[in-house]
Amino acid sequence: METKYCLDCETKILGRADKKFCSDACRNNYNNRQNSDTTALMRNINNALRKNRRILQESISNEEGKASVPTKKLTSQGFSFDYFTHILNTKTGNTYYFCYEYGYRKLDGDYYLVVKREE
Repeated sequence: METKYCLDCETKILGRADKKFCSDACRNNYNNRQNSDTTALMRNINNALRKNRRILQESISNEEGKASVPTKKLTSQGFSFDYFTHILNTKTGNTYYFCYEYGYRKLDGDYYLVVKREE
């Protein structure tokens, strides 16, 4: 029978023939290390999307579900126009950028229209 070693700490494995790790801690450590590069990038993008969503949500204070907000207010709160979840092109030719259910589009002047989309 072939001797197997833990993929994380390289200690000898006892037990089942198909076992790859000596413990749950080693399994978790190995998988976290394998995913660390993409996880950091994904975590940063998801944090930016959540922050954008929160800023858009706080911008709508009325019950209509929309508001006109100065660009300066959005940027001063840390809104990043580089991150959004999807784009919606309307029949009237307007383009909305969405962070989940909250969207925005550029208006004339230095304002954005912020809307909440009900599905």
